Amino acid sequence: MKKLTRGYVISPIALSLMLSTGAIYAEDNGSLSPIEELGKKIYFDETLSLRENQACASCHVPDAGWVGDDSEINAHGAVYEGSVKHQFGNRKPPSAAYATVAPIFYADFGNRLLGDNDGDLEFDPLFVGGNFWDGRATGWELGNPAADQAQGPFLNPVEQALPDMACVVYKVCEGEYGELFNKVWNPTLCRTLGEAWPNNIKGQCRQADGVIELSNQDRNRVDMAYDRVALSIAAFEGSSEVNAFTSKIDAHRAGEYDFNDQEIMGRDIFRGKGMCSDCHVGSRGPGDAPPLFTDFTYDNLGVPKNPENPATINGFVDPGLAGFLENVDGYAEYAATNLGKSKVPTLRNVGLGSCEANPDDEDCIVKAYMHNGFFKSLKSVVHFYNTRDVKPSCESLDIFDATEEIALANDCWPAPEVTENVNTDELGDLGLTEEEEDALVAWMMAMSDGYLDDDDDADEDD
Repeated sequence: MKKLTRGYVISPIALSLMLSTGAIYAEDNGSLSPIEELGKKIYFDETLSLRENQACASCHVPDAGWVGDDSEINAHGAVYEGSVKHQFGNRKPPSAAYATVAPIFYADFGNRLLGDNDGDLEFDPLFVGGNFWDGRATGWELGNPAADQAQGPFLNPVEQALPDMACVVYKVCEGEYGELFNKVWNPTLCRTLGEAWPNNIKGQCRQADGVIELSNQDRNRVDMAYDRVALSIAAFEGSSEVNAFTSKIDAHRAGEYDFNDQEIMGRDIFRGKGMCSDCHVGSRGPGDAPPLFTDFTYDNLGVPKNPENPATINGFVDPGLAGFLENVDGYAEYAATNLGKSKVPTLRNVGLGSCEANPDDEDCIVKAYMHNGFFKSLKSVVHFYNTRDVKPSCESLDIFDATEEIALANDCWPAPEVTENVNTDELGDLGLTEEEEDALVAWMMAMSDGYLDDDDDADEDD
């Protein structure tokens, strides 16, 4: 399977939207602009859920690299409980960091000038961009995949579980930061809606279902305000607080860090023998931006099912990108060739906060990796990439529903969760030594933000 590396694409629609929203209210507000500050308040607000117990930040925690930080959950099923007790998602939370740089979802049919043949151009497009593991937050609605993504969890019954987007808008407008929303966006929008809310809206927003009764005009206002809530969240996610670019790699680019021998070895393997950079591209981003270590495409790596995932226990088999494509006019015919493919994530912050990176830190986090959280360490991920097609299958040893721990203990790998479309070209039998595996892990650890911050703090203490 050939990955087409064509550089990074930032949608001009998304860019203009983000720039214009920041220009609506330009008063200085510390390190964050007003729209970013508004987005942050929304992001951390647990009241924006059915039981007022879950925020965006509940599953996307800064100290964990903007993923889930519950070691107990990560060490097992890796999916998180929603606002309603015993309601779980079906995938591990993806990182919210660097999600704003994903291009609007599109199909790349190739380029004859690059030597692609007509068969590939007609039948085998490469899907690029979007957010969520399956790409369904396309950016087609708001011109920004991160903003499209931000609209999903509020109304998802297994996440924040609010029954109507009107409940989100009501809580934002009537909440502690309603005035900030007015300043950033429109001073009359919340005021007008305040006259339209039903008398019992608080009670209605505590119910798991139902629709808030509004006139067509007020429903349109709610839709507009809900879009602005999502754009505010995306603005925060695009801020320097989330997309920090403060890793050792960034410090090296600034001339403030020299890689050690192990990191240099890992970098060379990453670019060469390990074939990691085929998908986790290390070239510069737009405008000479630092590398993002993803090509924004989708792949089936043959990851085993996570037998402790509540959704898997209930029979869920993850269709990946195909589950989205099969419902899109013009793309449904490509669903079969994309079954089991998940988004290639950025490797930035992949080790941040982990016990693997900080074994002596009592506050360290057991992290989970891949879309279903099957793996619990970068070392095991690298070992899987290296040996997937070399070791015996666990099933051949009569070991079924193996967890990562069981697979490693028995020197086997379980069968892929989805057997179709598995990438056999870029992983599976890399021939790496254990020293080379460890070097790859060290190189990926160098992608975690916080190094430059720590260095600045040290300078202030001197």
